Amino acid sequence: MDLHYISATEAIDKFKNKSLSPVELIKAIIKRAEEINPKINAHNFTFYEEAIEKAVIAEKKYFSNSNILPLEGIPVAIKDEEDIKGQPNTNGSLVLKNHIASKTMVDVERIIESGAVIHCRTTTPEFSLTSFTHSKIWGVTKNPWGLYYSPGGSSGGSGASLAAGCSTLATGSDIGGSIRIPASACGLVGFKPPHGRNPQEAPFNHDQYCVVGPMARTVKDCALMQNVMSGPHPKDITSLKPKLTIPNKFENIKNWKIAYSMNLGFFEIDKEVEKNTLKMISKLKDLGAKVEEVKINWNKKELEDTCYNYYAHLFANLVSELMPDYEEELTDYAKASGISAKIINQALVEKKKINFPSMGVDLGMTLYECNKVAGKMYDQFGPIIHNYDAFVCPTLSIPSVKADLNLFEDKVLINGKEINSPDLGWTLCYPFNMLCRLPVLSIPSGLASNGIPTGIQIVGKPYEDIPVFQAGYNLEQIEPWYKTEKFKPNI
Repeated sequence: MDLHYISATEAIDKFKNKSLSPVELIKAIIKRAEEINPKINAHNFTFYEEAIEKAVIAEKKYFSNSNILPLEGIPVAIKDEEDIKGQPNTNGSLVLKNHIASKTMVDVERIIESGAVIHCRTTTPEFSLTSFTHSKIWGVTKNPWGLYYSPGGSSGGSGASLAAGCSTLATGSDIGGSIRIPASACGLVGFKPPHGRNPQEAPFNHDQYCVVGPMARTVKDCALMQNVMSGPHPKDITSLKPKLTIPNKFENIKNWKIAYSMNLGFFEIDKEVEKNTLKMISKLKDLGAKVEEVKINWNKKELEDTCYNYYAHLFANLVSELMPDYEEELTDYAKASGISAKIINQALVEKKKINFPSMGVDLGMTLYECNKVAGKMYDQFGPIIHNYDAFVCPTLSIPSVKADLNLFEDKVLINGKEINSPDLGWTLCYPFNMLCRLPVLSIPSGLASNGIPTGIQIVGKPYEDIPVFQAGYNLEQIEPWYKTEKFKPNI
């Protein structure tokens, strides 16, 4: 396998037995990125000289077997929404084109302290606001599996970078699927931890939909990075105690009971996504698990309205505050988000729902009403997840959308049917941000005929993270995706 596609766990083993140097690895990654990034536009800032210097330090530590840290010498890409002191961080926005961070955010602090070699920042849509990755400041990020298609969003640059072999690990954040969407579309592993598991910066740590987490090419790599990111932090009052450590070895899942739903009750599912999901269901049975289809009666309109209302109360206010001074610099999708915050304030004053046609939703729900809907959802889902060891469903309804998708002009079709929400309507991720205490791992399920990967979500009981990694690892071992030619996009 090409060196730039080596897994982090395998690289660390080779560093320790002196058959590979961290300097060799970072140089291979840099060479690959210089060749491929002009095609996919996944990296917007690079720090190659500093990365090589850090790799030299790591090499000396492995040579002397002294003070070796968990990610020592591993190239890690950091999403362009994380402040690292002294580095630029634009959040995908022209508004922040000259921003240089004055401090390092808590969620990336641990990655730096783990010995990782940070060589680049990865693209994101403006303020990580949507499910694809393009912005006024950085242009369109493309999927290395097919340049017409999006790598997903909002952690699309991280997904594209990993899939193309331009990084070994990468960070993501997830408020509506932003880790799992690119994991599925790019043939990767991505973990949405339960809220509070991984510390993050205020005020987003107080947003229960919002989490940060790892993206990788293998389940063990994802677990390795998750163990670095997780655990209580003195700067985050919401971070959970005690630290949960994912083991580096997993038992089989023989005799497990696993539930699945193909559509969560209302999603239109592409036939190829369905076919690949059923193949994974068959593999679970081959592993000795008992798999049963379950019925979920969630209401599409209610969930979409609730999700957008929740964003309008919290996340969208970030943009709303900028609009008076920076409206010309903002993308159309960012302005729509900012407008939604203004609409909901008006709706709450007038005590009535207001239709927001550009998003296809009604705004005016209070946060109390949003939380009531989450309670109704769990009234159905709670008995399911507590009676089974895990729950499985597709990650996305279709493999991906086009890279330059315009939310307000383009149609998204699934099985020839237009979906009314081209942002959320093709991803089965956001319901599990609403049920934010559930751990969710997305893993590859196959390839579609257009060459784009598909994925499944493995959902666990509240705060029980280890079983989702255990199930994902066992599935991965049947056909190690990362060790086959399937793993490498033809780019």
